[in-house]
Amino acid sequence: MSQTTIADELQSLGLTPAQLPRHVAIIMDGNGRWAKQRGKSRSEGHRAGAEPARAVAERAARLGIQQLTLYSFSMENWRRPAEEISRLMQLYMEFLTSQCSVMLENNIRFRQIGRREGLPVDICREVDKVAAALEKNTGMTLCLAVNYGSRSEIVDAVRNIARRAKTGQIDPESIDELMISENLYTAGMPDPDLLIRTAGELRLSNFLLWQLSYAEFYVTDLFWPDFSVAEFDKALISYAHRRRRFGGLGAE
Repeated sequence: MSQTTIADELQSLGLTPAQLPRHVAIIMDGNGRWAKQRGKSRSEGHRAGAEPARAVAERAARLGIQQLTLYSFSMENWRRPAEEISRLMQLYMEFLTSQCSVMLENNIRFRQIGRREGLPVDICREVDKVAAALEKNTGMTLCLAVNYGSRSEIVDAVRNIARRAKTGQIDPESIDELMISENLYTAGMPDPDLLIRTAGELRLSNFLLWQLSYAEFYVTDLFWPDFSVAEFDKALISYAHRRRRFGGLGAE
């Protein structure tokens, strides 16, 4: 899409590029409840949730957002029934194999965060294949949090730093916020400016606890399968009208 077209789309929303968040994170909640309301299985709810994920990713990329991170499968999700987990992994594999060409066409890069241990070998292999195929793209990064838990991420970062301190590579007194950030799974990524959560839930659910320290929140009662591009645009407009002070007084 040309820069002129991007500007036109933003103008239709009453926005400028400077008003967009660099990084949007989304907790996609409510697939199961959406399915239950319709007498469907939870697996059907998860499958229905794949379409808004695709549509929102393409919309974000078109508008010039730098990164979109989707909370796709938490470490706590392993507690769900084996059949549901198997179906979720199958859907993830389908996404990777079917959307690689779409992401290539839309100049999207791909990254997965979370612990690889415990994930099926074929999925890890496909993740690496897709990331390599898209690494030369220069547009938005689509990041999927899979087998992810923020507390575990922080534990892994602390262990990394402790090992280096133990061997004398770093002075414990030199440990600061930047060093911790550089040892998180999200190293090299901007912190999210906007967090969207669906299904009306008002909690972080162990998602990007460090990175979301100064993010703006947008919560909707819509279940994720009902989340539309129009609702995504509403979240962007809401964000654009927030006054972000980061602990200061901001501009008067």
